[in-house]
Parts: sequence; C-alpha cells; structure tokens
Amino acid sequence: QAQLQSRFIQIQNEAITRQSLTTGETLVLSGTLVSLVERDQRGWISLFSESTNSGNRWEIMARDPPGVVFEIPGNSITNYAITAKALEPGVYHVHTQLNVANVGPGLGPGTTVVVDGEAIIKPIPYGMLAYQSIIILAAYVIVFATRPWQVI
Repeated sequence: QAQLQSRFIQIQNEAITRQSLTTGETLVLSGTLVSLVERDQRGWISLFSESTNSGNRWEIMARDPPGVVFEIPGNSITNYAITAKALEPGVYHVHTQLNVANVGPGLGPGTTVVVDGEAIIKPIPYGMLAYQSIIILAAYVIVFATRPWQVI
C-alpha cells in the first residue's frame, strides 16, 4: 500500500473469487476498507493489474458500494466488491486500488490470476469519436476567431 493513503484508510481482508478463468468470465475482488481517521473521506475503488503482456484489459461490471465515487465514513469499516470481466489472456497480478480524494492511491496486497482464451475485442464507438471531434473542432474555431494570439 502507498504510505500516505494507508495512514488514512487501509485495505484489509482482500480476497478474490477465482485465480484461473477464461476470457469473458468474471471474478470478484472483495475486502474491507478500514478508516483510521475521524473525518469522512471520498474515495473510489478499482481493479489494478500488472502483467507482462501489452493488453492488461479488464471490464468493470459492478462496484459495491455502487457508483464511482463514494463516501467512506470516519472510523468505519466499509465492505467492498469489484466484479470484473477478463478481456485478454495473460498472467496478471491483480490488486484492489483505492484512491482517496486529496490523499492519493493505495493498493491491496493482490494475488496472481491466470486468464486463458481468445482476446475479446470491444468495438470502437466511431459515432462518439466523431461527435467529440466535431465539438473540439468547433471550440478551436471559436477560440481562433475571437483570440487568435492564444492559438498560435
């Protein structure tokens, strides 16, 4: 765990439902977050994985507590669970990653997970990319038309 984050909230009892799976299958990473301070904190949890392959891909299917950012009450114990689908084969070292607002990230102890099978390629959302590109281009046109010295 990161030094600073672990002084505020510790990741304890990290467990994983399975250490061997096939692409498309899910695993659940769970444990408890132990708050060591009186003040309420805001945080978000995710799955962090390290691997020698270039993909390192997981899709988060569910989080408990739900939502991306959640409150961690002071001096409390909060159970958590992250459900993730494996998208690419490989040998991964999987950790809980907890990011605490205004403090920083921390990792649970982690465990090794082996994923077999064919890679699952998610389709690229070309429509959304085109929409975002048009909005960005329009913003550049407006800035250049009104303040060209800031663009050049």
